Amino acid sequence: MELIVAHDRAGLDKARSSRSVALVPTMGALHEGHRSLIRMARAMGEQVVVSIFVNPLQFGPDEDYARYPRTLAADLEICAEEGVDVVFAPSPDDMYRPDRQVSVSAGEMGTIVEGAVRPGHFDGMLTVVLKLFNLVRPDIAVFGQKDAQQLALIRRMVVDLDLPIEIVGAPTVREGDGLALSSRNRYLTSDDRHAALALSRALRAGAAEREPSAVRAAAREVLASSSLEVDYLVLVDPATFAEVPDSYRGEAVLAVAAKVGSTRLIDNLPLTF
Repeated sequence: MELIVAHDRAGLDKARSSRSVALVPTMGALHEGHRSLIRMARAMGEQVVVSIFVNPLQFGPDEDYARYPRTLAADLEICAEEGVDVVFAPSPDDMYRPDRQVSVSAGEMGTIVEGAVRPGHFDGMLTVVLKLFNLVRPDIAVFGQKDAQQLALIRRMVVDLDLPIEIVGAPTVREGDGLALSSRNRYLTSDDRHAALALSRALRAGAAEREPSAVRAAAREVLASSSLEVDYLVLVDPATFAEVPDSYRGEAVLAVAAKVGSTRLIDNLPLTF
């Protein structure tokens, strides 16, 4: 079946199937990590819809919205290769009315960890995700675990707003040397890319420990000897993103964010104590 590309709501409505729909929301600049999400969606839904939209609401005034990579032609080739049924690639004017007033609030979880560094980011993210859910009307939506706080907030929104959608988290895809795949990796110089490996090294060092305090200490030691400008290194509850105490037992996420040269990267590893 030929890939359908819808650029507006009318085209999306026409293309949407009555079969079970699996949605993969993206901002484009697709890579192997996105391919893994699409393949998971294909295994779970009868129709796969990929959205490609660089959402202005989730970028702060000093962030990289203007230069964020936009590679629609290459993205469509990847979607066709992966058997995607529909790509929804709207413009900001298609997604947002000029007199828009109502947005989604991410609540307290949206103000901590990544939200403390990027105020308003998660409000903008949840607003566009809710709009995509309303427009596409998926049964299933697949998101990457690499954006762990985003995934936690989307799950919280689905529960709090009684949305009839199954949220699936897909494992982070990495290069052979451990670097997590990201659309922003293309900004890295060769020296930056080498320096960025400290992120995954720090996570692995932490994951080798068995107690929360030792996990934090081991990861911080790796970062302290790197050239990265670290925003945070936290060990958190995956459902709330609150820091876990040293006596904690259960599921956790070790998450890090840092600037490598002029590029900001995030990464995380799920752990169990």
